[in-house]
Amino acid sequence: MKSSARPFWKAAVLAAGATGTSCIALAQPALQEQPSVTPYRPSVSAPAALSAPGWLEIEAGLLHARGPGGARRGSLPYTLKLAFSEDWGIRLGGDAWVTQRDEAGQGLRGAGDSVVVLKRRFGIDELSAFGLEAGATLPTGRTGISAEKSDYSINAIYSADLGAYHADLNIASTRIGLVEAGAGGNQILWAAALSTALTGRWGVVAELSGTRRRGVDHSAQALGAVSYTLSKSLTLDAGLARSIRSGPANWSVFTGFTMLAGRLF
Repeated sequence: MKSSARPFWKAAVLAAGATGTSCIALAQPALQEQPSVTPYRPSVSAPAALSAPGWLEIEAGLLHARGPGGARRGSLPYTLKLAFSEDWGIRLGGDAWVTQRDEAGQGLRGAGDSVVVLKRRFGIDELSAFGLEAGATLPTGRTGISAEKSDYSINAIYSADLGAYHADLNIASTRIGLVEAGAGGNQILWAAALSTALTGRWGVVAELSGTRRRGVDHSAQALGAVSYTLSKSLTLDAGLARSIRSGPANWSVFTGFTMLAGRLF
């Protein structure tokens, strides 16, 4: 999450979840040896589970958001995931490209910020687990798109299978690097998602999420999405999100995929 100097873009990023635009050709073992993907997108919340150990997993997407007036933002978010075991893993991601226009009609294009996350899973039983993520958002993007200073965050996760449904609960604390006058330096993000499989290869997810920070308008949004599993190694998704706080509505639409790129070890 970035400084509230761009509150509309913060809401747009909230809708994106974690995603990306990369393709890597790696030698593939026999199909029957391949594990299934573990999608984190398209919801804001992350599950406690990690991707298959030793396998590079790629999430890629397109996001278009509309804010007050003529404000617009489009981005190509990406995430590369690698688990070292069932309980430890890392993620590298960010926005490969961003196009944005503010309410005054001023536009910018360029690369966005980068994110690195270390993750630890704590298994409870076969149906539930806790997770803990420590991450940093690095100001690698173009001036006007980037936050200009690094943000640091810790995210606590609880995931559980509830019969035919799966629930993910997240609460994250982010220390904002660039703090505007009169605003607090710590932001709290909360997210609660519920997903289920439908007939055949289809699945759906519904989620509520939001942010709170002293001196800054709170945000809240509702998200809905569908997914389609083409194979164990590829899942597609699409959906939309809308702000549910008072004031002008912010909308975003997104689509993307989660893919196993290949085994590294």
